[in-house]
Amino acid sequence: MTGTIQLLAFGITKEILGKSQLTIDLQGSSSILSLKNRLVADHPQLSQLRSLAFAVNGSYADENTPINAGDEIALIPPVSGG
Repeated sequence: MTGTIQLLAFGITKEILGKSQLTIDLQGSSSILSLKNRLVADHPQLSQLRSLAFAVNGSYADENTPINAGDEIALIPPVSGG
């Protein structure tokens, strides 16, 4: 499959990526895991986050969740506070 997805970054992930939104081209079949691996390869600092959640079209997703052209993916950084 080919096409694009919109990636939204928040908090520390926005700082690491240098912007709050990215358009990413998909090549072949994609999943959250393949996207995560690609992002970490391009932005190694992401691997230092103790947890990083993903949402696909507004719903939390695990690493096996497929990604399709036109999807909106959100990077949800670790949350701290009290």
